[in-house]
Amino acid sequence: MNVMLHVIVTDITGETGLKIVRHILAGERDPERLAAHRNYRCHASTAEIIAALTGNYRAEHLLALKQKFAAYEFLLQQIAECADQIERLLTCLAAQQPPPATPLPATRRTRAAKHQPQFDIRGPLHRLTGGVDLSQIDNIGPQAALQLIGEIGTDMARWPSAKHFTSWLALAPNNKISGGRLLSSRTPPSVNRAAAILRRCAMSLTRTSTALGAFYRRLAARVGKAKAITATARKLAVIIYSVLSGQLVYNDPGATTYHQLHRTRELKSLRHRARLLGST
Repeated sequence: MNVMLHVIVTDITGETGLKIVRHILAGERDPERLAAHRNYRCHASTAEIIAALTGNYRAEHLLALKQKFAAYEFLLQQIAECADQIERLLTCLAAQQPPPATPLPATRRTRAAKHQPQFDIRGPLHRLTGGVDLSQIDNIGPQAALQLIGEIGTDMARWPSAKHFTSWLALAPNNKISGGRLLSSRTPPSVNRAAAILRRCAMSLTRTSTALGAFYRRLAARVGKAKAITATARKLAVIIYSVLSGQLVYNDPGATTYHQLHRTRELKSLRHRARLLGST
């Protein structure tokens, strides 16, 4: 129909986009009247929306739009039904555990993500894990924490150490040695869903001013983005293992502190090498 709403509006499933689509399906064709449904927070101006909505509203295309929109709403309904079932099961599992000794920490995010389930995830998860809140870890939101707990459970005793845990996730280097030489250390291919979640969380750390973000950027400059994401996902896995095992209460030191610690380690290594070479 030459309607460019999806180009002008960043998210067509937002308030502005959905209102305009619904009024188009209701029979409205005037671009100015359709543009009047623009939300005040929309970055596109009214004139830009009017130009984007000036098109050829052919009957066959309107029928296709109606069917696609009906399918979209049907899928939203199914997602809501799944969320209701998850909420009931999560509440039931949490009720079987004793109340945790530590209170639930304050949330780190002021605004929930758009596609996050609308029910409370942190409260039941906090009780289910015995007082642990994985959403306190950088870039692991409540939904990602729920997905991780669904994949790995809460009993870290199944893995003797963090190295065993990262190996199970296929995030540890797979060292191939022959004749005393390291031939390859590439991580093996895997379909582990928990590893995929951790990689996704690691990808969202790239521009943050956190210690993990600084770790990723340092590695990405040296070995490339793909390997840096895997290494950051492994570090996240180690943190999660330590937190769920009760060995660590996570607190982000920040990117500045990380750079200072890395500089201290580098200076210590250089001094050690200088002593080995006989230099004072």
